[in-house]
Amino acid sequence: MTVIPYKNKEGSKKEQVATMFNNISANYDFLNHFLSLGIDILWRKKAIRLLKDHKPKVILDIATGTGDFALEALKLNPDKIIGIDISKGMLSVGKDKMKTKGVDHIIDLQLGDSENLPFEEATFDAYTVGFGVRNFENLEKGLAEMLRVLKPNGRAIVLEFSKPKNFPIKQLYNFYFNKILPGIGKMVSKDNAAYTYLPESVNAFPDGQDFVDILGKLGYKNPKAIPLMFGIASIYTATK
Repeated sequence: MTVIPYKNKEGSKKEQVATMFNNISANYDFLNHFLSLGIDILWRKKAIRLLKDHKPKVILDIATGTGDFALEALKLNPDKIIGIDISKGMLSVGKDKMKTKGVDHIIDLQLGDSENLPFEEATFDAYTVGFGVRNFENLEKGLAEMLRVLKPNGRAIVLEFSKPKNFPIKQLYNFYFNKILPGIGKMVSKDNAAYTYLPESVNAFPDGQDFVDILGKLGYKNPKAIPLMFGIASIYTATK
């Protein structure tokens, strides 16, 4: 099932997702951290720690948004991080952030499409993607492209929301995601669709073992899922 942000408008999922993130880019960082109570920051830290032993020098951050995952990856002491995103609005905020922090010589944010990456095969030691794969128009095509640009033995790290299955976390999560979050998002971002699309896209996403199976089918080695916070999110790891 394909879930799109704006059901009453024309355009592919990719086009609609880009428009949605352009619309909320000015408030995205605030809302992201506020609505997750800052837990998203801890999740990114944990995900980056999984790359520590690998010591990647060239990293691709896909669906980079405003660059938070790329900034966290600086702790790995890489030579270069390239972040790509389809939203010009998010990238504009991210580029200003990199300049302010004085790291724009290491982190290069570019407009790009995860399903048609403008890089040669075997370019990157690792890639990261935080809360982005569920927005892909063609999930398998995007994952295959990301595998293509990884070097042999390169590491893939995917951080994404998932669906908790146990009582009472499942019920509390669904209430917050479907009732509380859209109201706050609408009030702050002024975009009615953006924070109703979020729970809908999570519900439609093949999480857990289903996602691990997709990675395996596409040729990723040793794919596995690491549940976070009672299954609210997961970190998926694999190698090429």
